[in-house]
Amino acid sequence: MPRQRLTLPRIAAFSPKTEGYLWDEDMPRLAVRARPSGAKSFLFKGALNYQSIRITIGSVDAWTIEAARDEARRFQRMIDDGKDPREVLREEGRAREAEDAAKVAAVNAAQEEQRRQSVAVGEAWAAYVAARSHKWGDSHKRDHEKAIQPGGEHITRGRKKGQGEYSLPGMVHSLLTEPLKDLNPGRLSVWMQENNERGPTEAAKNFRLLRAFLNWCAERPEYSGIVRPEACRDSEVRDRVQATKAKAGCLQKEQLPLWFEHVKKLRNPVHSAYLQTTLLTGARREELTGLTWDCIDFQWKSMTIRDKVEGERTIPLTPYVASLLDALPRRSQWVFSSPSAESGCLQEPLKPHKRAMAAAGLPPFTIQDLRRSFGTLTEWVECPVGVVAQIQGHKPSALAEKHYRRRPLDLLRMWHVKIESWILEQADIEQPTEGAAPGLRAVK
Repeated sequence: MPRQRLTLPRIAAFSPKTEGYLWDEDMPRLAVRARPSGAKSFLFKGALNYQSIRITIGSVDAWTIEAARDEARRFQRMIDDGKDPREVLREEGRAREAEDAAKVAAVNAAQEEQRRQSVAVGEAWAAYVAARSHKWGDSHKRDHEKAIQPGGEHITRGRKKGQGEYSLPGMVHSLLTEPLKDLNPGRLSVWMQENNERGPTEAAKNFRLLRAFLNWCAERPEYSGIVRPEACRDSEVRDRVQATKAKAGCLQKEQLPLWFEHVKKLRNPVHSAYLQTTLLTGARREELTGLTWDCIDFQWKSMTIRDKVEGERTIPLTPYVASLLDALPRRSQWVFSSPSAESGCLQEPLKPHKRAMAAAGLPPFTIQDLRRSFGTLTEWVECPVGVVAQIQGHKPSALAEKHYRRRPLDLLRMWHVKIESWILEQADIEQPTEGAAPGLRAVK
């Protein structure tokens, strides 16, 4: 067909029975290609180095005639410059893809940064515990769980069933919904002041937990830049953290007769036996309240305790402690049982101890003070420190103790019996002979 100046009516009227081309008079390299299906598109046709080049510009519905001519002229200029328009188009496509990818990345980065800026303390705390808890002991894990508890749980310890109060929220719980970036010195100072009113010692412990948490966050890429660990070092915050003093409560040798006299007078034999066993073994409070009958071997004079450090430890069952335990009722699996407690075992031994101390006119010693008293009183019989540490479940404090000293039970028993005999002698209490230790009775 002869060339014609492309116009919309001519393009609309162009309907060949087979594939055909309507060439433009104004831009000789431009044509409209019509297919038998009726689809029409602008086409550029040129030549470079004696090789034909055909490039589809686009549909006639999407491109105007002038825009198609401009695109055809651009392709021709590329050829005149010795460039293949197809290669140029591919490079332009890659450049657009890279530009689009950069835009998407920028949008994603902005969204991620926005998400980072809005990360709540609770979300980061959960990640911190999941990443670090495998290195913690059970007590440290409980401290972190207690710190974020919502509170409101019914407390029955030391009370009969159906009675009790409700627990308070953990000291870190009030921070959980706040953005991590908002933990600045001013906020932490107010937080410490609120917690000090509940108890300065517990507040100081929770401050140390929060400080370690913030230091961990500062080392993580997902939180770095939004957390401010230096806030804990600000003088405004540190001045609110009250120094904790080491407790020094301890029974003196001269106080032993009065202590035993009033503890043995307690109406509940379980309370009396528990307190005496604590003093004579130096065990931790929960280690004895959780003691079960299957952990006691009257025949071989041993007692296996669930240890928070080592998992469990076996200590001697001395004659007087054996007589105390053997006299207790076998009401359940628990040695120190309590029918009124939901768990079935003794929950609150401190209250009866306070009553006994008040009646005796002695200071209000805690259960931990009894454990400390055992360790102190052992020095009167010049017992090796390593023996005491192994009985009480302390970590070895020296290299030789840690790697080369694991004393057998019979050696521990020799010293433990000496310790018990000396304490009972000071308290003017008749001592059972070691050979008369009771045997295990069946649990009812």
